[in-house]
Amino acid sequence: MTRTIVESKTKTAIIGFDQPFCVIGERINPTGRKKLALELEAGDFSTVEADAVAQVAAGATVLDINSGAVFTNKMAEDTRYADNNFVEPPLMKELVARVQAIVDVPLCIDSSVPGALESGLAACEGRPLLNSVTGEEERLEIVLPLVKKYNVPVVAISNDDTGISEDPDVRFAVAKKIVERAADFGIPANDIVVDPLVMPIGAMATAGHQVFTLVRRLREELGVNTTCGASNISFGLPNRHGINNAFLPMAMEAGMTSAIMNPVALPVPAARIEAKKLELAEAGVIFPEDMDLELFCQLTGLGSTKPRPGKEMEAIRAANFLTNNDPHGGAWIAFNKEAPKPGHEGRGRAGRSGGRRRRA
Repeated sequence: MTRTIVESKTKTAIIGFDQPFCVIGERINPTGRKKLALELEAGDFSTVEADAVAQVAAGATVLDINSGAVFTNKMAEDTRYADNNFVEPPLMKELVARVQAIVDVPLCIDSSVPGALESGLAACEGRPLLNSVTGEEERLEIVLPLVKKYNVPVVAISNDDTGISEDPDVRFAVAKKIVERAADFGIPANDIVVDPLVMPIGAMATAGHQVFTLVRRLREELGVNTTCGASNISFGLPNRHGINNAFLPMAMEAGMTSAIMNPVALPVPAARIEAKKLELAEAGVIFPEDMDLELFCQLTGLGSTKPRPGKEMEAIRAANFLTNNDPHGGAWIAFNKEAPKPGHEGRGRAGRSGGRRRRA
């Protein structure tokens, strides 16, 4: 049975067909997050640290660390900052150090810059996952030697010099090529985690069917583990969580063993809470002025004022149970166990002092 081992200094994550689905938290990534990029440019890592803690609390077993920041302000002062080869290696080293200091899960080093990949690998304690190599000749010749040198597993993305093909047979052929080239470097198939590339279902009606078929082939013919950017499937559509929640268990049943995704349901913004209060007030519904905001959000169906596991995590944990990768449902039961209210800790079931009483 194929097993890909990823390690931190103290913890091991196993990606495999007979293992619980591996959730690779994606939030430590400044791409498309202007606020985070500005913070990193200013040397502020508070959001990175908060995201690391929240993702692990939500159930991520590996954290992806992406250093693809654009330092716009520094670029205006020093043209070297326009070059990612200058920006990313030191940033990646600092990101890895900050995250390792606050959580103990394994990491996934994520960059298109070879220098940043090596910088992250050198800074990591344990055995990280490297993200990524493609079927492009230049990329193969740069990344595979790093994989061999540091003895780490690698994400292999199914595109090559011709780009991303809409033909699943072509994407399978690219994955096979990467596995074979890796073998030439002495890298075993169990250290290759293939990303078959999930297309948006809104743009390609067969996207779901394609990826399920591809994952089955990758498992049965190449014997490799697989991953994907899980939210790609719902890009541009309403109720993305609904689509993601259906997609992930279906992909798991097809043989997918991990996903790079956001495990966290983000806190309700203060502006949305105020807007809800105004809406209810206009409808004649008045809440006490001193009502706890968390209680207000729960009563009105807004969500929570705190980060918590997202609905996708619920779907994944249910699928783990249903596929017997959660023996006796222990993880499912623990996940759904209601936390005691403040002041009611240690009072047993549902907060009653002494818990359930037996009849005499």
